[in-house]
Amino acid sequence: MGDHAQIRGEVLNAPENNDAQAAGLIEAGRLLFARDITFLRGAVDLVTLPPFGLPELAFAGRSNVGKSSLINALCGRSTVARTSNTPGRTQELNFFDVNSRLIMVDMPGYGFASAPKDKVDAWTRLIKGYLRGRPTLRRCVLLVDSRHGIKDNDREMMDMLDKAAVVYQVVLTKIDKLNKADAEAVEKRTLEEISKRVAAFPRVVVTSSEKGIGIPELRAEIVQLANPESVP
Repeated sequence: MGDHAQIRGEVLNAPENNDAQAAGLIEAGRLLFARDITFLRGAVDLVTLPPFGLPELAFAGRSNVGKSSLINALCGRSTVARTSNTPGRTQELNFFDVNSRLIMVDMPGYGFASAPKDKVDAWTRLIKGYLRGRPTLRRCVLLVDSRHGIKDNDREMMDMLDKAAVVYQVVLTKIDKLNKADAEAVEKRTLEEISKRVAAFPRVVVTSSEKGIGIPELRAEIVQLANPESVP
């Protein structure tokens, strides 16, 4: 899938960044995730959220979008986020300390029709409460399956983020499952749709956890949100 390396719409292709800056961001992102990543806690309600501290980056997406696989690919290890053949396994907000510079938050998946209504309602309350009351939340990474594009429950999540005034960046997953023409088309459609959203970050990153496509570029986006004062 080398062709997809030419169609990424991320920060590194922005005209204001020259090659040296792009290379520097990629290396800084690699180093950020190459060091200690520590599980802090899982929060099942707002009372059990950790205290405010480092900048936070949340990951959201449909239950079968490949969120755990992407987080593990970013971290370069397979044991950070739990993966399962059963969508919807993550039912709490899981907090991870990334090199004492950033808190990564794995949010419960949404859109899994078989989940009991009371669980869906509980997840919704937890997510809304977290998004509205977390001043340290710098951005939400919103994962969308590239094979399907943005669906109605993704739009519902976008509505929630827009209302909470939380900046979110769409990341297309499983891009290796598409040919080049289809990959370009879904990226174009996604960019067109998010351009109408008030809180959407104006760039999309296309990724494949399996092939490693887009992982360095996503790390480069993330490292710019991390606390610079704690760089060794």
